[in-house]
Amino acid sequence: MPRAHDRGGRPDAGPIDRTERELSPWEKRVDALRGALGSRGLVRADELRRAIEGLDPETYERIGYYEKWITAIEALMIEKGILTREEIDQKVRQDDA
Repeated sequence: MPRAHDRGGRPDAGPIDRTERELSPWEKRVDALRGALGSRGLVRADELRRAIEGLDPETYERIGYYEKWITAIEALMIEKGILTREEIDQKVRQDDA
C-alpha cells in the first residue's frame, strides 16, 4: 500500500502547486537549521527524508513543506539523543512567553 508521500497514480492527489514565493522568516530559519545540522553531520538528507516519509498520513497531508522538515528534524534530534522532548518543549514555552 502506498504511503502518503507517494503521489504517483493517485487520482485524488491533484496537481502540485509549483508557484514560486518568498520564504517566510521561520521557513528560512528551518532551512538554515537543516543546513547547519547537515554540515555538522548531525542530519543527513536520507535521514530527513525517512523521517518525513514516516509521518502519519493525516499529519503529512495537513502540514506544509517546511513544517514537515522541522517535524522531521525534531524527531531525529530526539531519536539520536541530541535533545529530549522535555528540552524542546521547555524552549518552546520560553519563546512563547
